[in-house]
Parts: sequence; structure tokens; C-alpha cells
Amino acid sequence: MTKSLTSTIYLFLSKKAFQTQLCSIILLISGVSWTAKAQVSSSKVSGVMPVTKINNGFIKGVREQNSFVFKGIPYAAPRTGASRFMAPVRHKDWVDTLNCQAFGSASAQAGSKEHPVVGSEDGLYLNVYTPTLSQKANMPVLVWVHGGSMVAGSGNGANGHAFADRDSIVTVTINYRLGVFGFMYLGDLGSVYKTSGNNGLLDLIQALKWVKVNIAHFGGDSNRVTVMGESAGAKLSSALIVASGAKGLYSGMILESGGFQCIRDTVTAKAIRQRVMEKLNIKDPRDLLGLPTEKLINAQTEVLGGAKGTNYFGPVMDGIILNDSPYASVAKQGRNIVHYLVGANENESRIFMDMDKRLYHPDSTVISDWFGSNYPYCLADYTRALKHFGKSKDTVAAANVLSAYMYQMHTNRLAKELAAAGRSTWVYRYQFPPANHGSELRYVWYAPAQIRYTADERDFGRDLHRYWVQFIRNGRPGIVNNINWGPYTSKRQNVMILKKHFHLQKIKKFFNNPHQPSACFLLN
Repeated sequence: MTKSLTSTIYLFLSKKAFQTQLCSIILLISGVSWTAKAQVSSSKVSGVMPVTKINNGFIKGVREQNSFVFKGIPYAAPRTGASRFMAPVRHKDWVDTLNCQAFGSASAQAGSKEHPVVGSEDGLYLNVYTPTLSQKANMPVLVWVHGGSMVAGSGNGANGHAFADRDSIVTVTINYRLGVFGFMYLGDLGSVYKTSGNNGLLDLIQALKWVKVNIAHFGGDSNRVTVMGESAGAKLSSALIVASGAKGLYSGMILESGGFQCIRDTVTAKAIRQRVMEKLNIKDPRDLLGLPTEKLINAQTEVLGGAKGTNYFGPVMDGIILNDSPYASVAKQGRNIVHYLVGANENESRIFMDMDKRLYHPDSTVISDWFGSNYPYCLADYTRALKHFGKSKDTVAAANVLSAYMYQMHTNRLAKELAAAGRSTWVYRYQFPPANHGSELRYVWYAPAQIRYTADERDFGRDLHRYWVQFIRNGRPGIVNNINWGPYTSKRQNVMILKKHFHLQKIKKFFNNPHQPSACFLLN
């Protein structure tokens, strides 16, 4: 497969590449060509080499297809050395024009046996795709938060051209700290580490602050910023809803297969830290502070133990950045002016069942590995599903229940809570085959000049992408092919069914086990 034909979803499934590391889903759409001529402010562009000034100084980008692209812009100071587990801060200014023509480093994560670490601890960079540098353009802005189970991935792989070239949406793709560097709780080690369990979330907030201050220099409207994430990207983005310091930094949010389920308590966060320490054979958490990157990543990989570690890392209710149960926080905050588009896929669990074959015929051990002390709730519903489907269809029963517990239930709860608070909310259920986890990405990032679609896929992708574009532009998905996507409210539970023939359906009762805590994975 050539780079020019890279498919939309690249799965890090290679055991050689990631050893036993959790397989992560990362969008890698390469460029999209388009015939429209981008408008360019001649005062800001020298030939095909765009130059613009941001609050830190001048930066130089590249012309790609029909957009200007600025790669590897540092949105925060490097968090290395003594500051590696500390909150992000503004990058210092530079004197000379900074070359932003190549992607910056990905955040440190597991690599191959030959190269155990991919990226580095100096990974707080973002990329901007824009069709014009005119500050009069006032184009809507999309900020993409990549997935990868909070331990892998990078914004570098996302095809910003999919929205910038054809839809005049300024697209920003970001990196954030991952795994132990982004979400290991060290708040008991001193005041400078009080928010360490939320470093990855704070990185996202810092990137949004950068967008607020600088995006006008790229033709963007700082008052029309939509944050979009899928999987771990959606889970991390959801924390913005209840995080202190995030208010006013975005006007819209698109959460694909993810809600509050990765927000953990400090007990669980410390328990995961203890597992890391045991792998490193250390007893004092202070010894973690100076360990080499490779040692920390290797220990993290062993703790994750493959796909079952999907929810082991994530934001922490530290009492500072996240103060309360997320659902309780939404209820207390009530109505706001942000617009939300949320949903899940029909067959979310299938890809994880392929990664962890035990899930085809789950027992208490494997369900405990995936959900921690929450496992009895999932196990009880699986047992009930077996009675419904019959023991000969235990895999069907498992797929249904696991899809609900991994993703659907959490999206359902979030939609219901947002609607109850009176917030503008739109909900979908993705059913276009195969409707697995991440299947929608190749259509959200619709690239007809880049990717080979069948006729049905082309029609479906064109319409789905158009709904997303309209939401980013106007705060509502609107009408496509005479099908109006109505909002989800407490009185009118409208859910858009995304399949070959789109249709709006009223779903009065979503699946929910009220005994299951808000966090997908907890440890006592």
C-alpha cells in the first residue's frame, strides 16, 4: 500500500511493533486533492511558502494541495527533565522565523522491539491546515483529538485537508501527553504534582488556549471552535465539559464513541500507578520521577497487557481540575451555549474481541481484566443475554453486552444528561457495515480523491461528512438530502441512524445499568 493510498484507519495491530501493547486506532488519511482555488492573502504569503505571525513569533509553513499547512507548532513549553510530570505552560517566544514545515515529535509511546519508544517526551505540538491566511475569513475551526487508548497515537496522521481544502474549515490536529506521562497520579508527592493525573487533559486545554489566541492568524474564528475526538480522543474531550479552566474555549463538541468512562477516582489511579511500580520493582513513587522514558514505557506496556488496558489510563478526579462526579457536574452547571453531537457504533466490541480472543467466550476473569471491580455488572448482563440468545450464540451475546459496556451505555448516559440540563444535543447510532469501533472515521474524514469507495460508500460518506461539516459551521447538523437531523431532548429522543438510508428514530429507552459507576474501569 503506497502512502498516497493509505486507508482511513490504521490499526496498530502488529505484535512486533507494539509487542503486547494495546492496539490503538489512529486516523491516517494522507492528502486530499481538490480543484477549488484557495484564497490567499498576498501580504502573508511569499510564493508558495506561507509565513504568519503568532503570539510567540513568526512561523513558516508549506503549501500542500489547496491549503497552507503549518506543522509542528509548539503550543506549550517542552515538559521534559524536572518538569516532565508538571502542568503545561506557555512556550517562550522566538526571535527568528520558526520552520514549521515538518511534523513535530509524537508524544512518547510504545514502539517496536528494536525501537521500544516511539516519539519523545517533547511532543506538545500541533498542526494547522487552512485554505487562507486572511484574518477577515472568519472560518469555523475544528480541533481534532486523536484516539489510542490514552497511551498511543498522534495528531500528525489526521488528514486536515479533508475539511480545510473542500469545506473551508481551519483544521487543527494536536498531540498530548500519553500514558504515565499524561495520566499517572502523583498528587501525593507535592503541590507541583497535584494535577499530574490530568496532564493530558491540561495539554488539551493549553492547545485550546493557543487556538483562542492565535487562530485568527490562520483565517479562523476563535468563537467558532469545535472539538472533535474519537475513542480515547472522545473520552479525553468529554472531560472538557466538566474541567475547570476549559470554559469558553470551544463552542461545539463532537464525541464519537466516547464519554465520561475514562474519568477515574484517585484510588483507581493510584492502583494503576502501583502496578507500574511493581513492574519496575520500586516502592517509593518518587523514584518514578527520574526514570528513563524507555523504562517507564516498558512497565506501562506490561501493565496494560494488551487490549484489556483500554481504560486503565485517563483523567482523574483530583479535586482541582475535576472536582466531582462528571454527571453531577453537568447537572449542577445546567444549560450552556455549547452544541454537542455524540454517538456510538452498533458493533463497538468486535475489534476488541479480535484483539483479546477470550472475549468471544468471556468469564469472570476476562471481564474483571476489562472492567476491574465493576465486572459483576457486565457479567450479570452477559448471563442474562445468554438466556435470551441461547448458549450456542454466546459470542453474539458477548458482542452485544460488551459493546454496551465499553461505549454505548456511556454515550447514552451523556446524551441523556446533556439533554436534561437543557443543552443543544444531537445523537447518532452508527450502523453502516461493519459498524465496528472506528468504522465511521473513513467517512467523517471523507476523501473521495484519496480513498477508493464503492458507490454506496461514496454516497454514504458524502452525506455523513456533510452533516459533520454543517455541525462545525452552524452548531447543528441540519438537513442533508431532505432528512432533517432533529435534536435529542428529554421529551423528543431523536437519534439519527447512520446507515445506507439515513433516518431519524425516536429511542425512548437506551440501555443502562444504573448500578455501573460512571467510570468503565475501577479498582478498589
